[in-house]
Amino acid sequence: MDHLTILYRGPLASCDYDCPYCPFAKRRDTSEQLRADRAALERFTAWVAAREHPVSVLFTPWGEGLVRSWYRRALVELSHLPHVERVAIQTNLSHRVSWTSDADPSRLALWATYHPGQVPYERFLGKCRDLHARGVRFSVGIVGQLEHLDAARRLRADLPADAYLWVNAAEGRRYDDAEADAWTAIDPLFPVSRNPHPSRGRACRTGDTVVSVDGDGTVRRCHFVPTVLGNLYDGTFRDALGPRPCPLATCDCHIGYVHLEPLRLYDAFAGGVLERIPALLGGRARPA
Repeated sequence: MDHLTILYRGPLASCDYDCPYCPFAKRRDTSEQLRADRAALERFTAWVAAREHPVSVLFTPWGEGLVRSWYRRALVELSHLPHVERVAIQTNLSHRVSWTSDADPSRLALWATYHPGQVPYERFLGKCRDLHARGVRFSVGIVGQLEHLDAARRLRADLPADAYLWVNAAEGRRYDDAEADAWTAIDPLFPVSRNPHPSRGRACRTGDTVVSVDGDGTVRRCHFVPTVLGNLYDGTFRDALGPRPCPLATCDCHIGYVHLEPLRLYDAFAGGVLERIPALLGGRARPA
């Protein structure tokens, strides 16, 4: 096995935000559920630590992970392992960022999302500037809701020039050309997010060099295809790995379609696929 990218999503489902447009984080975890999530994450971290082949990990929790000490600890520990090429997490950046000083900045990365109305603007911007000063790799994003447009423009103007600001198309939203142009002026790669991508029968790296793993170690090709390939901890997933076309009609989430080979997004995001940082040109993303 040359290199394996793992998207890990444990049972954590609680969040300190309640964004109305977010399909995640609609549960308040009990103490028992949090203990189960911690145990699952520690088991996964131990499995990664014991590998000999190169591994990259993106944590994609249903809830907010960085407010939990065990996620911060896992990111720090994994960042120091020589066979871990990248360890990243999706986060709302609500927690302090000083913990990142304990990690290896050459391997750690954060995929941060700004949620207007959930956090004061200056507080979120301050976290981004702090990360930049610490030399931590990070991208910043926002959901392309019409009411977020002015905030996105302000954020693009205030972020460091070499910090990528991505825009996710709002779920179920269809953008006319004028609307799409407004978002593309902020994120040159917005056209990639604008519409779902036809995917059935197309080559995809998921199930081959990229897999999804849940808290029990169940391995699937990605978060969106329920077919089980095996289990991480008993090794049964290994024989199921291999090139296979996508079975779904469309793919509309970045963590899925970035792996669709015909889109060539591994070129657009060279060196930053997991943390959604594209190759940069003059501080701005290259056009699609």
